[in-house]
Amino acid sequence: MRVILAEDEVLLRRGLQLVLEDGGFEVVAVTSDATGLEEAVDRHRPELVITDIRMPPTHTDEGLRAALRIREKHTDVAVVVLSQHVQRRYAHELLASSHGKVGYLLKQRIADVDTFLAGLRQVVAGGTALDPDVVAVMVARAKLSDSAVRALTPRQQQVLALMAQGHSNSRIATELFLSEKAVVQHTSRIYDALGLPLGSDSHRRVLAVMRYLSES
Repeated sequence: MRVILAEDEVLLRRGLQLVLEDGGFEVVAVTSDATGLEEAVDRHRPELVITDIRMPPTHTDEGLRAALRIREKHTDVAVVVLSQHVQRRYAHELLASSHGKVGYLLKQRIADVDTFLAGLRQVVAGGTALDPDVVAVMVARAKLSDSAVRALTPRQQQVLALMAQGHSNSRIATELFLSEKAVVQHTSRIYDALGLPLGSDSHRRVLAVMRYLSES
């Protein structure tokens, strides 16, 4: 799997490259700025781009902006952005116009190498990977401002959070020690309570949930 990596911190960039290569990914280019990232994508046409959100010269959101442009220009390229801190706006912007193949993870997740690499593969396969801390912030905010989310049972709120992270019903069942039938019942009631249409694939399901949480 061909990957381009964009990270301005030298040690983290080198560490990520080693993690990726040890995990079976082929790192075809590395860069330290957003301009170099976009040029590398045009040149190499990778399957996956991993980029820090904050990049030179202003260290604000250059990496995110580059990721959004790459998604518009190369819809077949999967994109995962990394952040030091939780920013719900970034998650919303990344998901707003995409059709899968996107991820937003905190850098601390890299320490759990197997889970991190599994998340990357999930994104390349067409799925969505959202950091649990990002989802937790969005759900907590929605519980304060939206009566529909507050009205969900504690178990339904747990299911909602796992749905937003991109987990399948079978994975949610495993995480919560439930039957898959029980998860289906919970998700159906969540859709009804939030007024969300049923999703025919995992990404549309995540997108519907995230849009709801972003607007709450």
